[in-house]
Amino acid sequence: MTIPNTVPITEDLVSAHGLKPDEYQRILGLIGREPSFTELGIFSAMWNEHCSYKSSKRWLRTLPTKGERVIHGPGENAGVVDIGDGDCVVFKMESHNHPSYIEPYQGAATGVGGILRDVFTMGARPVAAMNALRFGEPNHPKTRHLVAGVVSGVGGYGNAFGVPTVGGEVEFDASYNGNCLVNAFAAGIAKTDGIFLSKAEGVGLPVVYLGAKTGRDGVGGATMASAEFDDQIEEKRPTVQVGDPFTEKCLLEACLELMASGAVIAIQDMGAAGLTCSAVEMGAKGDLGIELDLDKVPVREERMSAYEMMLSESQERMLMVLRPEMEDDAAAIFRKWGLDFAIVGKTTDDLRFSVLHQGEEVANLPIKELGDQAPEYDRPWLVPATPKPLADDDVPEADVADALLTLLASPNLSSRRWVWEQYDTLIQGNSLQLPGGDAGVVRVDGHATKALAFSSDVTPRYCEADPFEGGKQAVAECWRNLTATGALPLAATDNLNFGNPERPEIMGQFVRAIEGIGEACRALGFPIVSGNVSLYNETNGKGIMPTPTIGGVGLIDDWQTMKRAAFAADGEAILLVGAPPSWGTHLGQSAYLRDVHGRRDGPPPPVDLDKEKRVGDFVRRLIRDGVVTACHDLSDGGLAVALAEMAMASGVGATVNQVNDISPVPVFFGEDQGRYLVTLGIDPQGPQMADLWREADALGIFMPWIGSTGGRELKLGEARAVSVAALRDVHEGWFPTFMG
Repeated sequence: MTIPNTVPITEDLVSAHGLKPDEYQRILGLIGREPSFTELGIFSAMWNEHCSYKSSKRWLRTLPTKGERVIHGPGENAGVVDIGDGDCVVFKMESHNHPSYIEPYQGAATGVGGILRDVFTMGARPVAAMNALRFGEPNHPKTRHLVAGVVSGVGGYGNAFGVPTVGGEVEFDASYNGNCLVNAFAAGIAKTDGIFLSKAEGVGLPVVYLGAKTGRDGVGGATMASAEFDDQIEEKRPTVQVGDPFTEKCLLEACLELMASGAVIAIQDMGAAGLTCSAVEMGAKGDLGIELDLDKVPVREERMSAYEMMLSESQERMLMVLRPEMEDDAAAIFRKWGLDFAIVGKTTDDLRFSVLHQGEEVANLPIKELGDQAPEYDRPWLVPATPKPLADDDVPEADVADALLTLLASPNLSSRRWVWEQYDTLIQGNSLQLPGGDAGVVRVDGHATKALAFSSDVTPRYCEADPFEGGKQAVAECWRNLTATGALPLAATDNLNFGNPERPEIMGQFVRAIEGIGEACRALGFPIVSGNVSLYNETNGKGIMPTPTIGGVGLIDDWQTMKRAAFAADGEAILLVGAPPSWGTHLGQSAYLRDVHGRRDGPPPPVDLDKEKRVGDFVRRLIRDGVVTACHDLSDGGLAVALAEMAMASGVGATVNQVNDISPVPVFFGEDQGRYLVTLGIDPQGPQMADLWREADALGIFMPWIGSTGGRELKLGEARAVSVAALRDVHEGWFPTFMG
């Protein structure tokens, strides 16, 4: 049948669809003719960076994705990892950066909605959410507006849907002035024998549309997310989707009920590129064709064109291949939940993607080539230059107490309570730790003792200074945060946020960060099982800092052994596990340099992965054996900030010794990696402590006794004591004052 082509395909139209001239020539070679306007839109949706990973997939293949607990790695809607007793955890992190900058509330809200659908599409009930948010400098005119809208959107969707937000990050930096980052994470629990995949099977079976109606919101959203911003950013507002969390909650319950009925053969979330991407992926994975009849698609707007329907990113929608004998039962389930259920097509054996609209065939394309033959680039890249080490005489001194108060009151180290108190952190009744600690912890329903820990981490300034070490550190810090609760780290998901990959210096950041991430994941036994790449995060040629966010999941066999960061009691010994012989020295790229002296120089701290593994495994065993009463990892701000956080979380003070003949600034503010603060309720001069020191020494771990808990003040060496109340006042004050 002739494909109608009522819109002339011009060079400008091809360019407006994000396709390069050589990519358009590739399309002509694949189909042997000029595409219709609808087909051009379909290629644009499938071949943009957001959906095809054309600049990144060569490097993503180098990441470790397998492990003894991994059930499904990358390639499905989310990763799946075995947690024992016939259960598994299903999780993923994904970006909604561009939409959130244009329309912060809906951009963030639909980012949460999309990641929740990725999880329950697999057959899992969501049990936890996190978000990693990055905004421009606080005095930028858009920052406060973006923070208010994004936080409200995250809370508005997650709270109404009914999933606890258990952790995350918020950071400010001038590099995000023109392009904020909103990375959303979700995790769910499923039975290992109850996982649903997106691979279509069987010829002539019904393809079913589920959920909400299709509108014009989000048309072209994936293409927009695959380009950098310019001064016409406001014109992109119509490409932002609109979410409805109450519909999504109904969709969750209807899908899980339908899955339990045995009616589902394959199911796919309609996310980026909507109906196009979901249909093509289902068919291509199953080596089948798909025929869609758009006249049967439920719509909420009149006179929608085939192009609009195929590229709409309306939310709360699913596509499914159904067992035909169960059609009536399936339809009844969705009617009960007040959702649309419509048979909109069928599977075929011709490997074609055929789209019908108003009695005409508006698209007929080779389905495998739409995905498999998308361009794949080996883009040129430059090895990033790394900063020179700081000279010994280039370490500025400061009063330790004053510097600590400055750090705690700074935009990036102040309390995030203003943010997380807008999220429901306790819904479902399984949350064991509130946000603000090392990791969120959630009980596993149906088990008396089992819990899961979740953390999200990256230090972008480290990645900018040295993407390889920064990539390693992001993985190591996530692994460390899980370990600090007593959890065994199982697996990770990544959200790789970078600028324009067509610039060799940006591609070099990406490549080196991937290499660092891969090395750390292999060394720590922490495979990447899902993830997302977000490129072109820049405005008018100015890119963000490289921000490869790592989200991790850990398992706690008995949550009663779980540890918190808060000091547990007065009179307990404080040990610095994994310390270098001088406790800490590395000030390059430190928060101390940035926030106290306005400098960002020197290399980031190196990550010794062998040491990281030995120290973390040792700390986890101490927690499991009940020796440790509190545990906290060291990161931004070093030892001083970590001690202050433990004191503020508990109201208990501490006195920490001065290291003789060593400047106090690198000791208290150095950011050497692989370190934990632990407190012990045993006599540090008794035989049990002597045994622990012998064991640590045999493992090559330095574990000095640095002080004791007690009182209501924090005293660091020779510096003046500061009351815990004063620490809390400055720590809690910045965010509410900023938001006004």
